[in-house]
Amino acid sequence: MAETSVSANAIYRARPTLRFAGNDDARATELLESMRMDEHEGGLSALELHFSNWASTRAGGAELAFPAGSALALGAAIEVYAGDESEPREIFRGRISAVEVDFRTGAPPEITVLAEDHLQAARMARRSKTYDDMTPADVTRAVAQGLGLTPVVAGLDEPKAVWAQLNESDLAFLQRLLARFDADLQIVGNELHVSPRTDVARGRLELQLYGQLGRVRITADLADQVTAVSVRGWNAVDGQAVDADVDAGANLGPGRGSEGAQRLREAFAERREHLAHVSVASSAEANAVAQAAYDRRARRFVRAHGVAEGNAKLRVGAQVSLSGIDPRFDNDYYVTDACHLFDLRQGYRTEFTAECAFLGGP
Repeated sequence: MAETSVSANAIYRARPTLRFAGNDDARATELLESMRMDEHEGGLSALELHFSNWASTRAGGAELAFPAGSALALGAAIEVYAGDESEPREIFRGRISAVEVDFRTGAPPEITVLAEDHLQAARMARRSKTYDDMTPADVTRAVAQGLGLTPVVAGLDEPKAVWAQLNESDLAFLQRLLARFDADLQIVGNELHVSPRTDVARGRLELQLYGQLGRVRITADLADQVTAVSVRGWNAVDGQAVDADVDAGANLGPGRGSEGAQRLREAFAERREHLAHVSVASSAEANAVAQAAYDRRARRFVRAHGVAEGNAKLRVGAQVSLSGIDPRFDNDYYVTDACHLFDLRQGYRTEFTAECAFLGGP
């Protein structure tokens, strides 16, 4: 399948558009000089915007574009839309957490704002708390509601246990808990979306080298691959040892070809990993933890770092098909990091990192 054009128009304007408290701000949009929006697995997107802080007046003079009382204020709600300006797509929603001004001789003043999405509150304070007789989904809903977010949770209905948050921020606690069961969290507007990696679906797109894909570096690396993962624990209720051994993937994500474990056996030898630092209290939990650890390693066998034409659909959780590179590496990948960049020199572009558990070719 060929890549789909970013816009239906042959020529389009891709300057990001900005909204403050839900209202379009033409001055901020026009004076924007550069943008950087970073997002990763595990949530908490960060935004950095640079503006010219000098504006012309009707009388022919000039004044500060964003003085005290302007929209660029600490705590202000901000939304960023990217892509074709006639059909913009939201890529960020959060609040401004820092404002910086820069005055230099011989140059117009500049102003920079930093912002984080609505998971900011989840990282601000540490707490110790226990969640009794709850599933991971129950815990996620409780934390989300405490943060004023709407939880959208899929799966994670087992096991039911006591979960301890020990001197951790809510974000760190959720990331640790969900990683245990191979799940991811992302903010979408004011909603906290949580689901197992196998259920994450934030769109699909095609990128062809020297088309929309301007540059890509791909590495197939056996250094962190294993052929099996084991976990041991103790069930205090039944007074029995529990254990799990996993030697095959269950959620390896998109792609096709041979797996890292297979290439590892052929090139080197069997290599097992034992998770001695993990505490498990049932066979089901042991299997879930071992499977999650195996799958995470397996999915990182092939990693792509690319730069593409700016695309607001190229987000963490999207599946991207890369082609025109090399038969070994032309494959379907899962995006784990995305950085949306804009400046007046290079325009709008998207840098991304994606992973695949498979290597093509013989």
